[in-house]
Formats: sequence, structure tokens, C-alpha cells
Amino acid sequence: MPMVLLVEDEMELARVVIRELESAGYQVRHAPDGPSAVRNVAEQTPDLIVLDWMLPGFDGLEVLRRVRQTSALPVLMLTARAEETDRVIGLEVGADDYLTKPFGSRELVARVRALLRRHERLQEMLDADRAEGTAILNLGPLVVDPSAHLARLDGEPLELTRTEFGLLHLLLRNKGRAFSRAYLHDAVWGEPAVEGDRSVDNAILRLRKKLGDLGDGIETVWGVGYRLGRSP
Repeated sequence: MPMVLLVEDEMELARVVIRELESAGYQVRHAPDGPSAVRNVAEQTPDLIVLDWMLPGFDGLEVLRRVRQTSALPVLMLTARAEETDRVIGLEVGADDYLTKPFGSRELVARVRALLRRHERLQEMLDADRAEGTAILNLGPLVVDPSAHLARLDGEPLELTRTEFGLLHLLLRNKGRAFSRAYLHDAVWGEPAVEGDRSVDNAILRLRKKLGDLGDGIETVWGVGYRLGRSP
């Protein structure tokens, strides 16, 4: 049974979320503030975190930064901050998805399920690579170790979300091959994209930014999708 860590200081809302997630078949632990959330993750890593932005102690962004130093587990930001700038900040720091308050319980459960499916799909990809003895992948100063789920650029670790790592891994394994947005969404997110969904484009933009000059190697193939050039 998957374990979800809920980090939420509003106790009434926390009780509602816990009830809905438990009814959907998840085990739930609760942390009411930033420091206890970090301790919770250190003591027993959950399968997914539902993380509020505004928290006592330190905020959800700081929790996310600390979690991302050691783990790529999926994180769903749950917050009243609805501005696009806020969503972008959360995603760039390392959130995998973003749900704005007020929200419906069915949507919350659906997003948790989708994130866990995505996580499982990417883990299966990594397990398959390990089974096939896939070597460490290189592209100029970029080194990707699938078995360790680690990417380094010029020797420095890259802080990538699980979806960003999945996209990079898939493109790097298939240099020169063009993939449609639909294929990338299905392969990395673990589910078909809905019409108008920009998840792939947004993730590619973030990935290019994190890769710096090397990000230019992720080429847009007009009318198709994306490919990684054969040379940096």
C-alpha cells in the first residue's frame, strides 16, 4: 500500500485530505510544519509527498529544496497561491505537479494516482536499464547514471524532477531520434496527454534551462516533438 506524507498546517483540511486518501487505499502520515516534514522523510521515505506551500517553521519550498538534495520522490504542491509565477517557482524548485486550493477530492486523488503511476513507470524504465546492463550515458560534460538516478553537468549534480530525469534519460538513450509529444507524455508521465496539455513543453523548457548551453541540443522538431542532437 503506497505511503503518502501530507504536509499541511490547516488541521481541518488535513483531516479531509487524510480521509480521502485513506478511502482511496493509501496509507497517510501527517506533518504540520516544515521541520517535522523533513524529519519524516529522513526517518521513513514516503512514496509521495502532498506539500503545502505556507507552513510554520519554514515553508514548503524550503522543504522541497531539502528533499530534492537526497530524493527524487514525487511531490504534489497543494496551495492557495494561484499566480502563474508561483506555479513556475514551485515547479522549478522540484515539484512534479501543482494543485490550487480550493480543490475537489476526486481531483486530488486522481493527481496522486497519476504521479505514482508516473513514478512507477520511470522506475520500471530504470530497472529495465539495470537488467540490460546499460552503461553510464554521456553527452559532452553531461553524465547520466540511470542506476543511481543521478545526472551531473561539469561534475556538479543536477537537481532534476523525476519527469525531467525521465525525459533526459529517454532522449539521451535515443540520440538523434525524434519523439512526438504524445509519445513522451505516455512514456514519461505514464498516461496519455489530454488535448491542450503543455506538460511536455514545460518540462523540456525547464530541462533546457537546467542544462545551460547543452540544453540547445534538445531540438524542437516542428510538427513532431523533440529530439536530442547526436553531438553537444
